[in-house]
Amino acid sequence: MKRILNNPDGRPGARAAQRRLMAWMLALTGLLTGCNLEQNADVDLPVLPAQLVVECYLEAGKIPEMTVTETVPYLSTPTPTILTDVTVTLTSPRGVTETLRFQPGQNPDTRKFFTHRGTRRLSIQPGDTWQLTVTDTKGRRVMGTATMPATVPIDTIEWMFNNRPEPRAMVTVKFQDPPGVGDFYRFQVHNDSISDDPDVEYFPEDRLLDGQLVTLGTSYEFAQNDTLIVSLFHLDQPYYNFLRSINDAQSANGNPFGQPAAVQSTVQGGIGVFAILNYQRRLIIVR
Repeated sequence: MKRILNNPDGRPGARAAQRRLMAWMLALTGLLTGCNLEQNADVDLPVLPAQLVVECYLEAGKIPEMTVTETVPYLSTPTPTILTDVTVTLTSPRGVTETLRFQPGQNPDTRKFFTHRGTRRLSIQPGDTWQLTVTDTKGRRVMGTATMPATVPIDTIEWMFNNRPEPRAMVTVKFQDPPGVGDFYRFQVHNDSISDDPDVEYFPEDRLLDGQLVTLGTSYEFAQNDTLIVSLFHLDQPYYNFLRSINDAQSANGNPFGQPAAVQSTVQGGIGVFAILNYQRRLIIVR
């Protein structure tokens, strides 16, 4: 009876257990309160010399344009630096060299800014290899070579609507892959203008589709009377790797579960891309 009266809940030692639990919780609270869980850490970032950054895409029948900037330290304001002491030359497969003039501007079609521009339209055939050389007064030198891929024509473009009250259209493109593994593509669909980001973009290759009639498509995402610009690029492997690395880096940015990805440049001595574009492009109105 004495044990029961000393333990109103009827369980032997319950009050003592409660006291021990309360004492442990108070001690833990004091410990956590006394700990500073936020700590500042000073990280010394290495100061690396600035590198030249180049971006140049050649197209048959068009005047060449390119952009030259330089890298900035990590965590600094990403303000583009206009370099006025740079010499840019293009060399054709026949050994003819053209110097691109410093003439900053913006392409009206793509809305891309450039720092240097040529004076004549280029004559380029599939299989031609061109060379880019960029130098400045600090002794920096960037070089790159690019080969124009073979032309891969678009066979057919089709679209169909679903049966929803407000129907949406999907678009499919068919083309014949050349025989021989090692063909790389970029498929894009723009709505109304190529100066905006594409509504659809991905990068197929022919490892499993070598020599076959390939079909690429979209989901049901376009409205009636949308004006679409469908583009199929045939890429060389260095440019393909560059594009995929850019896509992977953007996907990993800010994603705690994403694997960091480094950009795979197509040039040596600096950072950036030099490529010759060969693409087929069609404009359609989905009705």
